[in-house]
Amino acid sequence: MMAPAATALGFELRVLAEGEDVSAVSAVANAPVGDYKDLDHLLEFSRGLDVLTFDHEHVPTAHLRSLIAAGVNVHPGPDALVNAQDKLVMRAAIDRLELPNPRWAAVANVADLVAFGEETGWPVVLKMPRGGYDGKGVRIVSSAEDAGGSADWFEAMSPLLAEAKVEFSRELSAMVARTPDGESRAWPVVHTIQVDGVCDEVIAPALDISLDVAAAAENAAIRIANELGVTGVMAVELFETPGVGAGFLINELAMRPHNTGHWTQDGSVTSQFEQHLRAILNLPLGATDLLGPVVVMKNFLGGANQDLFSAYPAALASEPAAKVHCYGKAVRPGRKIGHVNLVGTSAADVDSVRQRATTVADIIRNGRAHAGTSAPTPEETA
Repeated sequence: MMAPAATALGFELRVLAEGEDVSAVSAVANAPVGDYKDLDHLLEFSRGLDVLTFDHEHVPTAHLRSLIAAGVNVHPGPDALVNAQDKLVMRAAIDRLELPNPRWAAVANVADLVAFGEETGWPVVLKMPRGGYDGKGVRIVSSAEDAGGSADWFEAMSPLLAEAKVEFSRELSAMVARTPDGESRAWPVVHTIQVDGVCDEVIAPALDISLDVAAAAENAAIRIANELGVTGVMAVELFETPGVGAGFLINELAMRPHNTGHWTQDGSVTSQFEQHLRAILNLPLGATDLLGPVVVMKNFLGGANQDLFSAYPAALASEPAAKVHCYGKAVRPGRKIGHVNLVGTSAADVDSVRQRATTVADIIRNGRAHAGTSAPTPEETA
């Protein structure tokens, strides 16, 4: 999805593809196949690049340091990126910056987990510090008796991250971009709706949010970017906690274009993909104003329909204003394979905008619209 923005600006992209069948190969002409965990592959791939950046956080930190030592211009750099790669490092950084953090601890074994749960109260959220995404690597531990079932996780990785389970009204995302020279711009804070640990919908801007809380969340994202030396786009995922502390707690960081920012493709003056390119190349950042009073992004996951394009006539006819972004991935149940963006003419009409976006997504996913489908209200999904 960065390719159209690069083409518009006249930049050439080179993508290190994990296989010849990955979707990036169809979008970018220069897409050699290689293993991002192999330093030799990375060094060969990086020759002649003006800048090297990422679409996920899993490249080994040590490899990034080796690339920099070899003269490669890496953005974001490893000292910043490690805060998105390792949740224990991130939690310590948020504490150091005195920003809103849930209670947490590094736990080396089941006994440590039980001690944390007894101190903070059950249930406890147990997370693998590295490698988790879309709800993977996260476990709810409901009691001291339940903690013993986590022994296999400690055998696979130790220490783990234990967090007090947060009571929140809804999830939010504050996105920001920053250049190496320190220019930064934030998009409005958005409301994100998760289903089974996977982002399902985004409503931009977050409606009915206190102006003070929205400003504090944007400022927190900018401060994190500045203090950690982030370059490129960063998403700060948040729990909204009305009337408690700052009104939010920081959940996770992502230092790359992020699913909670896909709405910007059609709903903002500058998309997160163009902004990421501008930022890592140290170019002036673009405006982040919305193109309408409300924008809805609706993900669609793999479902019954294997021939997505056969559903396009019905899907596109159902809502001519919708913008469909299909990722070109093989259809598998539960896999993110695309999203729909729709700009509304009135924030008061948000339920209708959500319903129309959901209808388009359902037709593509299932080959038909679900009878009686209606988008849940923000309160029902918080």
